[in-house]
Amino acid sequence: MKNYRIKTLSGVFIAASILLAAVPSVQAKGEQCGDASWYALTSITANGERMDPSKMTAAHRDLPFDTKVQVTNKSNGRSIVVRINDRGPFIKGRIVDLSKAAAGELGFVRSGVTDVCLRVLS
Repeated sequence: MKNYRIKTLSGVFIAASILLAAVPSVQAKGEQCGDASWYALTSITANGERMDPSKMTAAHRDLPFDTKVQVTNKSNGRSIVVRINDRGPFIKGRIVDLSKAAAGELGFVRSGVTDVCLRVLS
């Protein structure tokens, strides 16, 4: 019976390792490019604070909370620094959801979505 458990746990570990290897990591590569969108809710974020659309914050699927990220809009070259405080985006192809203030600084509030590159600073 003990061997069965070890094999099962070993299989789970291997499966998890394969899955993690297939997921691109911003920290490992240093930069990630793709679509960004924005949101302006006043709900509670995944880290427990209230979302403030006027702050320079963002949602990312797996970066640790409070990570500082430089976001550059590829279409106009504008760049800002945001703090990760939420999880998302939950739409395929998007890599980050920004606060409305961050989207405004990057110049894409009207369009709603733009192509960006992220670089982890801390």
